[in-house]
Amino acid sequence: MSITGDTREDVSPRWVRPPSSRRVVARLVQFVGAVSAIFSVLPPRHQHFSLLAHMIPTAGLITARVAAAVVGVLLVYLGSGLRRGKRRAWQLALVLSLIGVGLHAIKGGLVPTIFAGGIAALLVARRDDFTAVGDRRNRWRALRACVTFLGAGFALGITEIAVRVNHLDGSPGVLTWAEHAALGLIGVTGPVHFRSPLGGLTVSITTGAFGLLAFASGALLLLRPSSGACVARTAAADRARLREMLDRYGDGDSLGYFALRSDKQLVWAPSGKAAIAYRVINGVSLASGDPIGPPSEWPRAIGQWLADCAAHGWTPAVLACGTSGGKAYRKSGLDVIELGDEAIVDPAGFSLDGRAMRGVRQAVGRMRRAGFTCTVSRQSDLSPEVLAEAVSCADALRDGKVERGYSMALSRLGDPADGDCLLVLCRDETGVLRGLLHFVPWGRRGLSLDLMRGDRTAPNGLTELMVVAAIETARTVGVQRISLNFAVLRSVFARAEELGAGPVIRMWSRILRAASRLWQIESLYRANAKYLPDWQPRFLCFPSARDLPRIAIAALSAESFLPVPGAPAEIASGARHPEMAA
Repeated sequence: MSITGDTREDVSPRWVRPPSSRRVVARLVQFVGAVSAIFSVLPPRHQHFSLLAHMIPTAGLITARVAAAVVGVLLVYLGSGLRRGKRRAWQLALVLSLIGVGLHAIKGGLVPTIFAGGIAALLVARRDDFTAVGDRRNRWRALRACVTFLGAGFALGITEIAVRVNHLDGSPGVLTWAEHAALGLIGVTGPVHFRSPLGGLTVSITTGAFGLLAFASGALLLLRPSSGACVARTAAADRARLREMLDRYGDGDSLGYFALRSDKQLVWAPSGKAAIAYRVINGVSLASGDPIGPPSEWPRAIGQWLADCAAHGWTPAVLACGTSGGKAYRKSGLDVIELGDEAIVDPAGFSLDGRAMRGVRQAVGRMRRAGFTCTVSRQSDLSPEVLAEAVSCADALRDGKVERGYSMALSRLGDPADGDCLLVLCRDETGVLRGLLHFVPWGRRGLSLDLMRGDRTAPNGLTELMVVAAIETARTVGVQRISLNFAVLRSVFARAEELGAGPVIRMWSRILRAASRLWQIESLYRANAKYLPDWQPRFLCFPSARDLPRIAIAALSAESFLPVPGAPAEIASGARHPEMAA
């Protein structure tokens, strides 16, 4: 992957797909790795085994076969890093290929030896294709893993020798034991001789296994995808500058405020006038929403972000950008597909009158007659006691232990820096807090839903009461638009309900309805449609179709539908996924 572009001001860099030679090399490395692993587990050919048996002990031959199999598996694993142009993956692949040549020569096998030598030569010839840097912290992680396993194997080797001290030939000292255990870690037979061959084989297998485990774990950790945290930690000054930009240009995108999430990093245009917020997950640099800043500076911010992706071997992807952002990303070389629609309500035009609003009107009336009331306040206007009560309520009413949300969630509640956020607190007739909504600023004249919590034991209509209270209050404080929830693939359901809908769209609708039994797809659409909103499309941007599986996994991990190691446990809204949408 690379970036090309003119140096003139009016031409922005574009994303260019990686050269095909890189993919070819990666596949050949994986093929050779698979061949190496297969030949290592096949029964040895007698003539080769007999020839080497006179020169190398049986334990050494067994260790060589096991090591060759491990090298083969690691080469297969390295293929993904090579496809992303990782320099470290190239270095490890070259070293492992050369090691494979030696191992296959020891254990016997002409074909895998030639293959390993050929792939080593190919890697040297194509070395300039692999320039992406890795995470420097992985070096220390790999070193710690190697030292830990080598130390454990060394200690176990000496212990096993000590246990069999009465079954040794001669009287070797402790230093000789240590030499034997250390050599066993690299598959070499040491100077200690056992009366029983089984004892010597046991020690060799134990130390050899830990040696292989040490180097294999080190290689895996070296190639662990970067989290990006070492590349660009977002400083407090950058956060302050981002808030200033949101005050000036935040009206353009309802998701702009979510760039202030603590787990997002920022990349700036060279001019410093535009920025993109992103997070790196499993080698995918996942941005969300439109770039922040004047649209004239978007191409330069996008170009800087794509350059960072190319430099680190990341796959760029954008989750839930708007129409303007989608056009800018497409001009920069990314593909764009529609992801769903965002529900936008106009408070000035909203009314509970009419047949279409009958269901909402009845739900709101029923809740009010039951004694439920809502208060709507800016966070900065709440007392510390009430704010603490709201935070406690949000935690208590969360559906499950896993917090969800990334592209449309702030991941915190009650931070003093978010004083302009608006909360809707709903209490029952006894004054107990039964539900809340949390909105973040959308520029200076809008609100964007972040958090939605409701007591499932409350009467039906709690969500409708809180949403209507927010809309009615918005009219009095100058809010001109409110962004509610996001409905994935909403257009499929809407088009399937139209007169004359074709068989393909109807089949697609049935598939989504079946999937809605596990995920809130159709229910989200229905829960939003009752407020008669305007629907604004949101898009997914990506380099190529073959990257979509990795991007989908990264997006699901970011939204906490899949586990992410080291993910923060702070409050995250799960917003835009109403827990009481039904």
